[in-house]
Amino acid sequence: MRLSTKGRYAVMAIVDLAFHSDGKPVALADVAARQEISLSYLEQLFGKLRKGGLVKSVRGPGGGYLLSRPAGETRVADIITAVDEPIKATRCSPGAPSGCHNDKSRCLTHDLWEELGNQIYLYLSSVTVDDICNRRVLGTSGEFYRRDAVRAAVAAQ
Repeated sequence: MRLSTKGRYAVMAIVDLAFHSDGKPVALADVAARQEISLSYLEQLFGKLRKGGLVKSVRGPGGGYLLSRPAGETRVADIITAVDEPIKATRCSPGAPSGCHNDKSRCLTHDLWEELGNQIYLYLSSVTVDDICNRRVLGTSGEFYRRDAVRAAVAAQ
């Protein structure tokens, strides 16, 4: 399964917005520069995020975007869904009675991949923007970071 840049960039931009807003609107140009994402692409994504009720725009001098609800109530799965990014691991259409084979049957591993997609969705639904901003989503990836930091500290001695 692969999450496209649309979903990844939307999450990156929302987290940047939450991290840098301090209750004030954040200009998309600033988000684009910090995250190294095309401004025109971000404008398209934020149109979808606004329609999805995740952000609100503020016009005029000092304008920009704000989260529509607290970061602790904004889930990663909501962001990905708002930009029309399906969270699935099968090549079949979600919820479709027919499968992806030419004869419309399901492959033998369909249920495996369907459940993987469900688990990914459940995980992304359990993670909030606030969790990311406050680095509460390290998991085992944090172990690699800590291990490398310990090795560097030992090597420096």
